[in-house]
Amino acid sequence: MTADEMRMLLEQVYAGQLSVETALRRIQEPPVADLGFAQVDLHRRQRCGFPEVIFCEGKTPQWVEGVVRQLIEANQDCLATRVNAEQAAHLALLFPQAEQDRLARTFWLPAPSTTPRQTTGRVVVLTAGTSDLPVAQEAAVTARALGCEVKLLADVGVAGIHRLLRHREQFSSADAIVVVAGMDGALPSVVGGLVDCPVIAVPTSIGYGAAFSGLAPLLTMLNACSANVVVVNIDSGFKGGYVAALIARRAARSS
Repeated sequence: MTADEMRMLLEQVYAGQLSVETALRRIQEPPVADLGFAQVDLHRRQRCGFPEVIFCEGKTPQWVEGVVRQLIEANQDCLATRVNAEQAAHLALLFPQAEQDRLARTFWLPAPSTTPRQTTGRVVVLTAGTSDLPVAQEAAVTARALGCEVKLLADVGVAGIHRLLRHREQFSSADAIVVVAGMDGALPSVVGGLVDCPVIAVPTSIGYGAAFSGLAPLLTMLNACSANVVVVNIDSGFKGGYVAALIARRAARSS
């Protein structure tokens, strides 16, 4: 429970809107919810700044639903990634107020709030090609969920470098940049040489046989000449967006 939540709880008790017994139950809520099929970490927000995120691959729609309900009951934001069509349809019936992005394969249900959400930090997501958009959109949704302003610029790969340079003003002012690329994976090194912020490179499995389902761009990115480029796993738009958001939020707070 955050300091703001504790204050609100005490104010409700003081105003007679909440009984002491109910308040005690909320304060004493266990840090982990045991659902049998999942151990939901309810204290991750306090430790890490954002609640546990649901990775949906391999889970039944009912398992995903169970974790979503647990996070909602704990009044926490709920982000789920790699949501398949069956899971998406199931969740849409139960949580019609949630935002689903079928390109990114994400489910987003923020906790109710009485005040407008403020954005902190600016993240720009670049893709080398249009085929990289599903991974890039996952990164964008994730960074927005963490409270950042996000701009996505698609299809600006090195095969036509002028396409990238015409957007230089938009991405050079970012607090962090996510570059999503498959094939030769050269774009992060180029972007890194143009900006003074961290660049998170995300290799994708897009490409012909010699790309080895993303291994070739991964190795290219790991060997990037630009010193400000770091790399996450193949097709891991979530990880790229999450790390970029953490960097951007801290940069914005310290400026």
